[in-house]
Amino acid sequence: MAEDDGQGGGRRRLRSRQWFDDPDDPGMTALYLERYLNYGLTREELQSGRPIIGIAQTGSDLAPCNRHHLQLASRVKDGIRDAGGVPIEFPIHPIQETGKRPTAALDRNLAYLSLVEVLHGYPIDGVVLTTGCDKTTPACLMGAATVNIPAIVLSGGPMLDGWWNGRLAGSGTVIWEARKLLATGRIDTEQFMQIAASSAPSVGHCNTMGTALSMNSLAEALGMSLPGCAAIPAPYRERGWMAYETGRRIVAMVHENLRPSDILTRAAFENAIVVASAIGASSNCPPHIIAIARHMGVPLTIEDWQAIGADIPLLVDCQPAGRFLGERFHRAGGVPAVMRELLDAGRLHGAAMTVTGRTVADNLAAVSEPDREVIRAYGDPLKEKAGFVVLSGNLFDNAVMKVSVIDPEFRRRFLADPPDVFEGKAVVFEGPEDYHARIEDPALGIDERTILVIRNCGPVGYPGSAEVVNMQPPKALLSRGIAALPTMGDGRQSGTSGSPSILNVSPEAAVGGGLALLRTGDRVRIDLNARRVDVLIDEAELAARRAAWTPPALAHKTPWEEIYRAMVGQLGTGACLEPAMLYLNIVETRGESRHSH
Repeated sequence: MAEDDGQGGGRRRLRSRQWFDDPDDPGMTALYLERYLNYGLTREELQSGRPIIGIAQTGSDLAPCNRHHLQLASRVKDGIRDAGGVPIEFPIHPIQETGKRPTAALDRNLAYLSLVEVLHGYPIDGVVLTTGCDKTTPACLMGAATVNIPAIVLSGGPMLDGWWNGRLAGSGTVIWEARKLLATGRIDTEQFMQIAASSAPSVGHCNTMGTALSMNSLAEALGMSLPGCAAIPAPYRERGWMAYETGRRIVAMVHENLRPSDILTRAAFENAIVVASAIGASSNCPPHIIAIARHMGVPLTIEDWQAIGADIPLLVDCQPAGRFLGERFHRAGGVPAVMRELLDAGRLHGAAMTVTGRTVADNLAAVSEPDREVIRAYGDPLKEKAGFVVLSGNLFDNAVMKVSVIDPEFRRRFLADPPDVFEGKAVVFEGPEDYHARIEDPALGIDERTILVIRNCGPVGYPGSAEVVNMQPPKALLSRGIAALPTMGDGRQSGTSGSPSILNVSPEAAVGGGLALLRTGDRVRIDLNARRVDVLIDEAELAARRAAWTPPALAHKTPWEEIYRAMVGQLGTGACLEPAMLYLNIVETRGESRHSH
């Protein structure tokens, strides 16, 4: 039986009433209440037992990928009010992938921290998490998991499909292609800018299966969004419909006390890993999903991505692993169609709970046949075994490689003889500045048997972990038709990139990981069959290099950079603030905060 709310409804007493209607402490009630009246809210609204619903607003002029949430919030509010709630909108620290220096990843944990403080310290009974651009989704889910009050994700949706000269131009993906054309003189700077602009034709986040669409699809796979939410293009009218229904649903979730801990279970995270493989998700997803799980207190490791997702086939034909973009993915059936295919194949936990109050299997029961040109049948995939390969070796404890983007030319040139094995000479760069300064230096001797390596780009080294590993070959190789080389680094790469790089190397060079010991000219062997990457030097030489290594001097440019570097973990464990791992389910385990007066 739910606790009586004091209004005869038999419902659980809401958190917000500790602020707005505490008969045992009228002095504090008056202090909390009176200032919320000064912009038009009434005592009746705040003291009638109606749920106070926060809208965590990630949209701003600094975050163009999420900016339309400023308008969508009005429909969320309509839904909340029609369901009997009281909406209160508040801002989240902006995180724009293409705008924030040195990297938006630096601010994922800052936005998480600020959201935890808002959800814990203010009179909020439930929250709508507005997500979109890459890091906004994990930041919001990490915060909601930590506080563990009812929460639901409203993603902003991808941009409309971009076009250039009669062909699809995917955001991000077409820029990596245009960089190669510019380097070889096939286009000039003005054409480069026109191509880039063509890929961003409307409001919304990346229209490719980059990190934004990937992470919002995984939020839906986790059960934290209403079915069909993730892929609706931002300008479509259905996005406004979804905003309204999301507002209505969060009010019911508060009355049901349906919380992240009921939804974000081990089964839900395993579902997300399976869906990630099937959609060709971004290589940024493993650290984000691991981070969300850790903040929920659910054991999940990087090895789980190998054990659970490596043999899942690629079902979605979407750039960069395929041909199409977000609009077509939505019209083909979106995430529900993919999940139905996986459920029917016995690869999903159908009993996992979702924000609908129903299970995954219940939600998918009426999903119809998808457009098979875009979403393939499980038995007729684009690629077999398309999940992430988790690697280790004498250079690092773990790293990931997105095998769904290994194209036939790359496989023929680098992974054919012997199959899935490559050995080459390492050329090492000390960060992106060094790479850009020296990539064209003929003295490096870069050829088609070279592995490009970049280091000091991880959570501590950059700081934040930068998307710089997808390095293109020098112009001489590009002109010969060699469009890609094997690349490896302790940073990340954009989810829009089609480069099959070895990424997220942990531990990173800046904290003494093996990449710090690598030298240009060393032979490196990559064996995808054994899931190993090794530098081919003897242990004595490697030990001597380790003994001679000294940590780099790290220059902090802001107070947050210093705080972050002192607390952050590695990408293999989610790049979380490690002291924050002591703070789980904080309303229940630590109680409410002390009064302000």
